[in-house]
Amino acid sequence: MTGILALVYRGPASLPGCPEAVASLLRASPWGFDVRFVGPKESTALGPQSLASAVVYAQPGGGELLRAYRKMRRSAAAITDFVQGGGRYLGFCLGAYLAGETPGFGLFPGDTDQYATSRGADVRTEEETTVEVTWAGRPRRLYFQDGPWFDLDGDRGAATVLARYHNDLPAAVVADCGAGRVGLVGPHPEATPDWFTDAGLPVPEPLGLDLGLDLIDRVMRG
Repeated sequence: MTGILALVYRGPASLPGCPEAVASLLRASPWGFDVRFVGPKESTALGPQSLASAVVYAQPGGGELLRAYRKMRRSAAAITDFVQGGGRYLGFCLGAYLAGETPGFGLFPGDTDQYATSRGADVRTEEETTVEVTWAGRPRRLYFQDGPWFDLDGDRGAATVLARYHNDLPAAVVADCGAGRVGLVGPHPEATPDWFTDAGLPVPEPLGLDLGLDLIDRVMRG
């Protein structure tokens, strides 16, 4: 039996290892996803035709926002139409930045900003590190590299905050977008142990995979 189709972007607006980690997280979900990569060098291109068959589209982490948006700009309308028409969008770090507006796809009521430059942030570097968040009331440490926080505009619609940073700014949110739904996270709950060891960071126990699965579940159930 064919599972629920989930597309994961892999291409110049991502970095090696990020799409694969998101794909592994989706495959670990009890929703039974059929996970496929889409992108300019994949067997399936990203566009209205491929999105029409999907339930979930995931945008993984990557590099710098402006450069990534230039790579994604031609696909922006197709992604926005997909979500507003009932699709689910998952954004991890850069993928969460791209869900904002300056620049981005405009998929949630608000915008993103750099956590490391926010007032009271406990991380001040753009390099690989870890960050503590409070997720569903419990403190957890996650892999982090220059991720966003979410500046929510309550006048434009409701959003649910799943996690907050040290300074109480939103670190993970779920929000409706037309008939669809988005789940966004600044840190990387999908990070595998090698992400930490390759960066010379201690591997937290537990890893954040359960939090990533929680994000997926909340997006799917919305």
